[in-house]
Amino acid sequence: MNIQLMTDSGADIPKSIQQSLQIKVVPLYLHFHDEQFKVGVDLDLNGFYQKVREKKELPRSAAPSPNDYYEAYKEIDPDTPILMISISKGLSSTYENAVAGKNMLLEEEPNRTIEVINSKTASPGMLLLLYEAGLKLKEGYSFEQLVQHIKDCVNKTKTLFVLKTLDNLILGGRLDKMKGTLAKTLNIKLLMQGSKDGTIEVTEKVRGEKKSLRRFIEQIGEHTKNTENKILAMTYCRDESRAKAILHEIQQKYNFKETLLTETGPLISTYGGEGALVIAFFQD
Repeated sequence: MNIQLMTDSGADIPKSIQQSLQIKVVPLYLHFHDEQFKVGVDLDLNGFYQKVREKKELPRSAAPSPNDYYEAYKEIDPDTPILMISISKGLSSTYENAVAGKNMLLEEEPNRTIEVINSKTASPGMLLLLYEAGLKLKEGYSFEQLVQHIKDCVNKTKTLFVLKTLDNLILGGRLDKMKGTLAKTLNIKLLMQGSKDGTIEVTEKVRGEKKSLRRFIEQIGEHTKNTENKILAMTYCRDESRAKAILHEIQQKYNFKETLLTETGPLISTYGGEGALVIAFFQD
């Protein structure tokens, strides 16, 4: 059965995987004070960093509208089932708008088959779920089997973050400037994770780059075993060589069956800042 995979720009996907799985991406918006851009459409990563440097501000993000989803769904052949995997409901109103757009189209075309799944994650977590969906499609899963499998995988997905700099959290107003300056002075690094309800929570505050990366890698073993049967996805912000070095260390320690690596797009880069690393894998 031909099934259309769909997502939003909260997912960071290598172009080769996006093309091979024919994943349709509905873009979120980034607003600078006097301009609005569609992520990945009229603002790429280089353009994003240029805007941040020029304006000395971080943009605000906004979800695609229900009508954006309605139009995206409508472009797909009516006989083709659609599986939409959305950025976490705990991070954005994107999921609700994706559902609203689905309902708008179903009022006109009630025979359509559209399923919207709240991924409860972002960036590599969404990549992992989409890649898993692609593997199951190759195995011949029906639409109903695929939907249930991905829902089960959502509940097993673990997403871990480590930030190299707090600059974006301070600039974006998500961290008090005085507290942020103190943390920078003390060389404090934040370790975070995706919570069960799909929000982001700080798990540890570690002093020093080396120690924070060591803990970042150690945490994997606290959440999963039998990694030789699993896939790990990693996304990085601006520093590919550092990301590859950390990924190599992870592979040496855990021997995942496969690893996926790609750069974060403008949306995730807004929050993570340069040097941020995010990984996702399925827990036992």
